[in-house]
Amino acid sequence: MNKFVRYTLISLVIFGVLFAAAFFIKSNSKATISFETKTALITSIEMKTVATGKVIPEDEVEVKPQVQGILQSLFVEEGDFVKEGDLLAKIKVVADEGQLNSAKGRLATAKIVLKNAQIEYDRNKSLFDNEIISQQEFQNADLTYSRAKQDLANAQSDFEIIKLGSAGGSASANTNVRATVSGTVLELPVKEGDQVIESNSFNAGTTIAIIADLNKMIFEGKVDESEVGKLEIGMPLKVSLGAIQDKEFEAKLKFIAPKGNEEQGAVQFKIEGDVTLESDFFVRAGYSANASLVLERKDSILALAEALLQFDKDTEQAYVEVEIEEQKFERRDIEIGISDGINVEIISGISLDDKIKVWNKTEAKKIGEDETSDENE
Repeated sequence: MNKFVRYTLISLVIFGVLFAAAFFIKSNSKATISFETKTALITSIEMKTVATGKVIPEDEVEVKPQVQGILQSLFVEEGDFVKEGDLLAKIKVVADEGQLNSAKGRLATAKIVLKNAQIEYDRNKSLFDNEIISQQEFQNADLTYSRAKQDLANAQSDFEIIKLGSAGGSASANTNVRATVSGTVLELPVKEGDQVIESNSFNAGTTIAIIADLNKMIFEGKVDESEVGKLEIGMPLKVSLGAIQDKEFEAKLKFIAPKGNEEQGAVQFKIEGDVTLESDFFVRAGYSANASLVLERKDSILALAEALLQFDKDTEQAYVEVEIEEQKFERRDIEIGISDGINVEIISGISLDDKIKVWNKTEAKKIGEDETSDENE
């Protein structure tokens, strides 16, 4: 091996040693990480829950016909305001052929019976006037004649009801569908020409219109079983509507369902609250809504930012790291109370003066840099 090659190898070795030494020195010259600290504070905490749902009228009335037939005319549209007794629709009666024939037969029979009773009445009246029969016999004939006239009237009424939907001059009472309450027409489930069925003890009947008072609205929503036990009738609610931005309506809880329903693996309980409306806002039925309920509130309590808490992996005990000397910390187990998601109540374990380690800060500072400890306001 010649001298040039030998010197070259020696130079490379020396250069490598110097580079490694420089890297080692530079690596060990990095400053020690310094953690910031924060302190507890005195504040108020509200523990809230949010129920999702919608606002609906307190009462919705379904108007149904008293006769069956064809919907001949509709006199209102959805969104119209109507008063009690206003005409909504008119029904054209389509008589059942079997019932019509039966009524027609009863009417014919009643006419025959009346004609015979009248003959008997006239004959007995003549005999009574000539004092041939007693007054009792004449009264019996008169009674038979009166009954026959009444039976004919009943048969005539039955025939008209089946054929026209009502008897005599009261046709409008049944064939005309009128509003039973005052309010806004929310829905017209039928249209002109549809077949409708009367409401009776065997059938709910066809709904002609749904009417509700939009000045009386309620919030209807659901809460989880873990929170329903903390609710009380009369609790205040803050209702926000998806259709009306930056506005909250006052409400008061009036109903908590005694039975829950399982939905997607969780038991949900229905709640209702009376909503206080304002004249400046028009609230439509069915708006989606969220209701905020304050489950618990504590004022002037010792609290700490929830982000400073740590939890033992085995016992799930909450703890914090308290500074005992500069940049030296010790674990301190604490007892916590209610939380609003930002601050948590501290029942015991630390005091107002303790400096708590900010353990989860994304970028730690180096010793020697100009820094100050962040404190809660």
